[in-house]
This record gives sequence, structure tokens and C-alpha cells, in this order.
Amino acid sequence: MKKLAITMGDPGGVGAEIIIKAVRSPKVRQVSIPIIIGDSVVMKEALRILNVPSTLRIIRSPDEANPLKNSIDCIDIGLMRKFKKNKPTPPGGRACVGYIKKAAELALLKSVDGIVTAPISKEALKMAGVSWPGHTEMLADFTKTKDYAMMFIGEPLRIILVTTHAALKNVPRLITQQKIVKAIRFAKKACNMLEIRTPKIAVAGLNPHAGEAGRFGDEEIKKIIPAIKKAQKEGISVSGPFPPDIVFNKAYKGDFDIIVCMYHDQGLIPLKMIAFDRGVNLTLGLPFIRTSPDHGTAYDIAWKGTANPSSMIEAIKVAAKLEL
Repeated sequence: MKKLAITMGDPGGVGAEIIIKAVRSPKVRQVSIPIIIGDSVVMKEALRILNVPSTLRIIRSPDEANPLKNSIDCIDIGLMRKFKKNKPTPPGGRACVGYIKKAAELALLKSVDGIVTAPISKEALKMAGVSWPGHTEMLADFTKTKDYAMMFIGEPLRIILVTTHAALKNVPRLITQQKIVKAIRFAKKACNMLEIRTPKIAVAGLNPHAGEAGRFGDEEIKKIIPAIKKAQKEGISVSGPFPPDIVFNKAYKGDFDIIVCMYHDQGLIPLKMIAFDRGVNLTLGLPFIRTSPDHGTAYDIAWKGTANPSSMIEAIKVAAKLEL
């Protein structure tokens, strides 16, 4: 089974709680050896609140990982002596960076087979004076990765984004033929990692009715269609552009394995509609496997014992399944 480093996420959020619930699940124990990267003071408090019959086992390296039935392995980074619940803080932001950096180092050393990251807060990172807006950019910097992409899985839908966190008014100018081709290539790579042998990749249009031959916009004619043709010449089985209001239904019914989407909400709205509690974020292009739950820190419900671990469970299962 794969050893997976699971970063604790923001100490004030739901990370510690959903991790404990997830790693106690037979669905996780049957496919992986989970190793938490975090602070023992936070994890012990989560165990107290959840009142589960598990003990925290502090280890120094993944080589020592051997979780027993009622134990949870943790590499204690020792960044937090005390912490504040249910809110972002500068120490919490700095701790998040420490957990992620340690996990990335272990993955680069091949000490673990991949990492799964619990939610962090962009506000906490900003309060800590951190310039990275999130996990993806941070991991790209730590690994000197220049080309990467965000993919989301919420079975039966899988999507990959051409643009990510950008104002909607800026999307048309941010879309380029080169970026679309890159996203299509990453879609093919993702299918390989998921062992989909004969992938069917769809590309969504930007405009209503995919522009309808230029009547509602010319991005399809000038950028998207040329990108699809270039990818087809490379031997990739890709088609489109499809009207955005029909392509997700086609994928839902099994006509496509993955959809290349032009902007964030185009893909995330339909995916979260059907898989809100079990969506998984996968970063493509890194030298190791990285997944995460597709939700935030949920400060409003954190530390009450009620957070749903389904997305974390799915993120661990996906990481255990993937092959680079």
C-alpha cells in the first residue's frame, strides 16, 4: 500500500477533524498507510473532541509508519504550542506552509508516495505575510514546477481548467491556444494516471452555444478550435468545442471521460452540484501525486465534531489509486 503524507491544514479549521475521521475509515486503511504531517497539540485536541478510541502515535519519519488498529501516525512539526479555533491567524498561516513544505520534501525524497492536503486559508496565508495564494502555487514553487494544472474529480465528472482563479471579465483575454493545448495534454496525462486506456476528452466552448459560428463570440473560432486541431494532430482523442450547457450532461452519461473547461465556475458548478461532499482536487504536473478535498477550512462548523470527511476519504483513495 502507498504511504501518503496528509498535511493537517489550517489549525483553526476542519482539517484535523476530517483527517481523524478519514484515517479511521476502513476505506482508507485498506488502500493506504496515512501519515499526518502537523502538530500533535492540534491533533490531540481533535481526538478529545471527537472522543474516538484512537491514540496519536508520534513518529520521526515515514519509515516508522505502521499504524495499528486504534492508532494514528503523526510526524509532529512542532509549530503550534497553542492555537485559536474557528478563525484564521498569522501563526496558523505560517504553520500551514510548514506542513506543506515538509510533505513536499518527503515526497521529493520518495519517502512517501504522494501527499494529500487538508484545507488551508488564503486569508491566514495573507495574514502570515505569505505571497502564495494557495496550495497549488506553493507546491509549484517548492518543486520548481512551471507547467501545472488543476483537475477536479466528482464521479462521474472529471474536469480540468484552462484558467483558474481569475475575474470573469478577464477570462476571454487569458484564454490562449497554447493554454488550451496544454490543458488538453494534461487531461490526457490525467487519464493515463487514472488508467483510462482509451480516453475520450471533450472541450467546452466559452460562449453560449459554443459561439454558434461566431455569432455569440469568436473565441471558439480563433482559439479553441485551432487548439483542438493541434492536439488531434498529436494523436490525442479530443473533440469539441461543445456548448457548455450540454457537455456536462454528456460526460455524466459516460460519453466523455474528462472535460476541458475554460474557467473556474464553468466546471466547478456542475461538479459540485452532483459531488459537493466528495469532490477531489488533483494537481497535475508536479513530480509527485497531490490531491486534496474540494472544500475549504469551514471555520463556521470546525471543532464541533460535525464535519463531513467524505471528500477527504475520496482524496486519499484517489491518491492511492493514481500512478505517475
